[in-house]
Amino acid sequence: MKENSMTSGNILKQLIWFSIPLLLGNLFQQLYNTVDSVIVGNFVGKSALAAVGASAPIINMLVGFFMGLATGASVVISQYYGAKDEKRLHDAVHTSMALTIVVGIVMTVIGSVLSPLMVSLIGTPQDVFDNATLYLQIYFYGVLGLMVYNMGSGILRAVGDAKRPLYFLILSSVINIVLDYAFVVYFGMGIAGVAWATLIAQCTSAILVMILLIRTKEPYRINLKDLKMNKEMLKKVVAIGLPSGIQQSIVSFSNVIVQSYINGFGSGAMAGNSAWTKIDSFIMLPMQSFGLAATTFTGQNLGAKQPERAQKGARTALWLSISVTIFLSILVFLNGTTLLNIFSSDEEVHYYGNLLMNTYIPGYLFLCMVQIFAGVLRGAGEATPPMVTMIMCYVVVRQIYLAAVSHFAHSFILTMMGFPLTWTLCALLLYLHYRKKTWLHSSKIVEHEAA
Repeated sequence: MKENSMTSGNILKQLIWFSIPLLLGNLFQQLYNTVDSVIVGNFVGKSALAAVGASAPIINMLVGFFMGLATGASVVISQYYGAKDEKRLHDAVHTSMALTIVVGIVMTVIGSVLSPLMVSLIGTPQDVFDNATLYLQIYFYGVLGLMVYNMGSGILRAVGDAKRPLYFLILSSVINIVLDYAFVVYFGMGIAGVAWATLIAQCTSAILVMILLIRTKEPYRINLKDLKMNKEMLKKVVAIGLPSGIQQSIVSFSNVIVQSYINGFGSGAMAGNSAWTKIDSFIMLPMQSFGLAATTFTGQNLGAKQPERAQKGARTALWLSISVTIFLSILVFLNGTTLLNIFSSDEEVHYYGNLLMNTYIPGYLFLCMVQIFAGVLRGAGEATPPMVTMIMCYVVVRQIYLAAVSHFAHSFILTMMGFPLTWTLCALLLYLHYRKKTWLHSSKIVEHEAA
């Protein structure tokens, strides 16, 4: 169990080399929806591009809950891996994957059946409604594949292996790009074509990661006969994952409400937001990757009872995140219109996209702080403080702000200022909790077993 351990060695080097595959993996995962947007924006039209954008907050709301549970599983697994407890590592892995399959099946049914209702509830314009519903329904048909892949890659990341999930994502992303182009351009399937391409690619990556976990000889391997929920492990996974899941789903629901405000400015604003959101997602990839690296690093080192090393890792991850994000922000700011043109040549799309670029970029520094501090706290098993802080800032404060702005002024830029303002508040509150250093002694997952 030494080859992927992060409990010894050069911290900067480990975080960089662990984060690079995460960054590339997140990059290729982001390509799924981005390629969809590029293809439909250029070969189907502005309405279809708006439909893809309108679907994203709904997908994030439902999938975000599961991803929080996956975070809980990753923390539990990383701490048992750091403590070299192979028996409980085995139980944690099998409980996590069994939970994934059950939740995935439930989400497939709920998402596909309720897609029309969800699209309707966010006030989607009539010219976008049918396309958004169709895209969403097909997406949910393959959501189990998305979840299995993400849980499988989360298991691998928890033990320090970020490379092999990357290889699977590269392959599935290539499949998605090829099928997107074939289904839309050659077969004329429209928005349904990009949705089916995404489904096929996601299921491919899920199959590949499961084959790896079944065939490996490492202690985290999966034996299909052992796929069941261990009550003790389920409690641990839920105790850490549920706060993260609730936070992510509630924040995503808040963004669904934000989408309804955006919809009020018309399909041009929707398409511009959809295009900028893809660019915005690429800027956020490094900070998200360093946040995930901080979670694994913290979990393994607190599991190995090395709090000083965990603290050094947190500081290193923060400065790495800030440095890379500033560099990317400058590049995007200097080439904003060129990047927007990838998605659409429509002047209205460019207008709204540029407004968002100028509004969001100053807030990315604070978003780096949010990602790293939240990642560290979760890695320590303290999932509740990030949950409470993010819900308060991203839901309560943001919705109060939006309601006030919409009451006094019908302004797109004032509406979207709600994002950087709440990022800033969230960063400051998480920093105050991080400074208390209670998280350095929060590794209760393995301590209880040793007692």
